[in-house]
Amino acid sequence: MKSTIIKLAFVILIFTIFTSCTPEDDGIFFNEITETKITYSPIENEILNLVNEYRKEQGLTTLRKLNLISSVAKTHTSYMVEVGKVNHDNFPERHELLVHNAQATAVGENVAYGYNSSESVVKAWLNSPGHKKVIEDETFTHFGISTEKDSNGRNYFTHIFINK
Repeated sequence: MKSTIIKLAFVILIFTIFTSCTPEDDGIFFNEITETKITYSPIENEILNLVNEYRKEQGLTTLRKLNLISSVAKTHTSYMVEVGKVNHDNFPERHELLVHNAQATAVGENVAYGYNSSESVVKAWLNSPGHKKVIEDETFTHFGISTEKDSNGRNYFTHIFINK
């Protein structure tokens, strides 16, 4: 009887070792983002140009537009319109998407709501110490933008910066 219990314990131990060592889901999922053709609106192009002009005036390098970043920004802008509030919800997921898909080593984000012109939203970001810090971060090399109007015609903005 004692040897049967020992054999049974041994079989359970072996089974546990083999099943616990099999590959399993680590809970991390990377969504593949493909760089698609992005059509930039006039206000989006103006924001990118104004930010680069400002950076140049500050002695910083200008940033390169990357459609992949704008694709990620677009998902967040659409989300903000859907929930009806400006926010940074789910930023860690956007960060991971850009690390995985764009080889980003750092990611920054500015969001806004309600501005009607590129000049007004960029001015507001530059008047906010936190937003200005993102715009002036000398480590960033690329950026992307997304704007979308809600059903009331109010603009939502997501402007993402990365170091690549």
